[in-house]
Amino acid sequence: MSENVVHLHKHTDTPAAEPAPVDTAPTVLTVVPDAPPVRPAPLWVRSGRAVKTAVTHERTRSASRAVVRHGLYTFNGGRIAARRAWDGRTGSRYERMIRAAEAAGNLEAAEEWEERLQRFRAARHHRRMDLLHSPVDAAKGVAVGAGMSVGVLVALGVVMAISTGQVADVVTPLSATIDFIALLIRIVQIVWGPAVTIGPFLALLALWSVGRKQHAAPQWAMPANVRSGEGEPITPSIVVKALRDLGVPALARAIKEMGDAGASMLGPITIAGCGVEVDVTLPSGVSTNEVQSKRRKLAENLTRHEHEVFITIPQAARTVRLWIADSGALDEPIGPSPLVTDETMTADYKKGKAPWGQDLRGDAAALSLYQRHLLITGLSNQGKTVALRSLALWLSLDKSVQFLMGDLKGVGDWAMFDGLATTLIQGPTDEHVIQVTEMVESAVDEMNRRIQAPPGTTFPPLIVLVDEAQVAFMCPAKDEDKRPYGGSKANSRYFMAVRKIHNQGRAVNVLMWQGTQDPTNENLPKLVREGAHTRASLALGTESQARMALGDKAVDGGAAPNLLRPGLDRGTLVVASDGITIPAGQSSITVRTHYIDDDAAKAITDRAKALRDGVTTLHAIDRGEEHDALADIAAVIGDATRVRTKDVLARLATRNPGAYGGWSFIDLKRVLDDAGAEPYKSDGVMVVARDRVARALANRDTEGSASAE
Repeated sequence: MSENVVHLHKHTDTPAAEPAPVDTAPTVLTVVPDAPPVRPAPLWVRSGRAVKTAVTHERTRSASRAVVRHGLYTFNGGRIAARRAWDGRTGSRYERMIRAAEAAGNLEAAEEWEERLQRFRAARHHRRMDLLHSPVDAAKGVAVGAGMSVGVLVALGVVMAISTGQVADVVTPLSATIDFIALLIRIVQIVWGPAVTIGPFLALLALWSVGRKQHAAPQWAMPANVRSGEGEPITPSIVVKALRDLGVPALARAIKEMGDAGASMLGPITIAGCGVEVDVTLPSGVSTNEVQSKRRKLAENLTRHEHEVFITIPQAARTVRLWIADSGALDEPIGPSPLVTDETMTADYKKGKAPWGQDLRGDAAALSLYQRHLLITGLSNQGKTVALRSLALWLSLDKSVQFLMGDLKGVGDWAMFDGLATTLIQGPTDEHVIQVTEMVESAVDEMNRRIQAPPGTTFPPLIVLVDEAQVAFMCPAKDEDKRPYGGSKANSRYFMAVRKIHNQGRAVNVLMWQGTQDPTNENLPKLVREGAHTRASLALGTESQARMALGDKAVDGGAAPNLLRPGLDRGTLVVASDGITIPAGQSSITVRTHYIDDDAAKAITDRAKALRDGVTTLHAIDRGEEHDALADIAAVIGDATRVRTKDVLARLATRNPGAYGGWSFIDLKRVLDDAGAEPYKSDGVMVVARDRVARALANRDTEGSASAE
């Protein structure tokens, strides 16, 4: 018995401390009866922990995956080889193609494959009938061949014997042939043993190679670089597998029945910009919205992110069009705007198109603005103002276009239009909303004046632009008659002014452009959003918002701004408009807009100002105060040497519709004649000279000062 007594702990409610080291000297300790001995963990417990650690170790998992992967390569490679052999010996391949053609509704292709199957069976029947006679024919052939060979060898031996004079040379060729055959038999005897031993391993290696090339193993067992599949090229088999694994039972069953012929559902895979495009004809029983609703899963099956796969509905029945981006391509910026790079560019409101950006194919996306009301919406800080401003920047290079602008954010995003826009109101308060509302109402008065003009009269484009329009719709302020400026009721001043322009403004080139955030029924009424001819949306939060922004038809056709990534897809728009080229059968197009910063925008507006005679910008709306007609005429002439009388009238009406909306040439001539600044003809048209008006003002002020003295 050992001289050491095991150290025991008292039984307490608290966990026992670690056992103290055992002293080598004899020791006696008091044992408490209830104190259980503390013993080392059993061996099986320690072994279990070690096994658990080993199983969870990354190297162990990698080794396990490798064993499973290579084992399944060989097993599934055998299945693939067996199936290929079976297809080669039977008509199963033709039968699968027939079923695929029938599932796709292509009866002509089904008949063609049926004919090929009949020809294959006839050829196979002839081969089998030939096999019945082949043993006898082979025996006869061998006998005749052997006899002829012996005869030839004997004849050769006779020739050699005559030549050498040795009778024994008659059998020399025959003897040499027998020796050669014996050598071949010996070689076969030597090689046969190792071949029989190595042959199965070579066969397994061949099957493993087949399975490896086909990636015939579960995804979880594949190496990390193969599992990720980032940047994997899109092939017909990959698309078919992605559709098969989409979770649509009818689609999976149809593809399974087709076998490898599932690729018959696919049209040609074509390069389309920074990705590829393919049309998929769905089998009977599968609707297009079942595929549309599973966009994320389809993208992941194609080893892409959700935003890199777009699903649209072309004109063909039961067909979806897939556009699949190259991995990471949509995260690369597009080039600068032609407005920035081409300093000689001008605009044409009627015939031209604004260079807005690029579509997903990488082609230039240009938008016609001619007689189209415009609405751009999206979440905050997604590039709405820049996208809207780039259109206004292009249109400003047409000197005939006039602008009335209201910026209800008021941080200077539109400040470069000072001296270019006739009216520019900037600020977020209720007072600014009131000013913007009165500006839009003045545009309504101008529209009514144009409508009442003689038939055939042409009018310069007037763009009424309101950014952050949701501030106006949600404004609680009321006028002295208790009419609200905001809201969506029939007595709402801003709402009704916008509706009137939507109803009749297009015919006389008075157009309403609005930019708004986060569309809802409260901040973007239904009648207003549906009055826009061009509707564009940046990233949104929900599908219901996407329907508000673009309409049901566009969303049902595949438009999905709610699937754009806020922040990451800044500046990317989904556009529904007849003013932009949209692929046939689609209801919308995705555009990545050019980014034009404030400095570049100022440079463009400087070029636009150089094209014009000078514009005096109002920053507030007059509300019925006394007007100085001569001073207003001088203001609208600006720095120009002379301006046509009809342009002066138009500018006066835009500046103050209440005072000058009903003016005719007679009214203008009366004021100028009284002041001594009579209009005159220049190049066959009546004009007003800046110098004459300025001189009349100076004389009037001088006379006023003298009379005052």
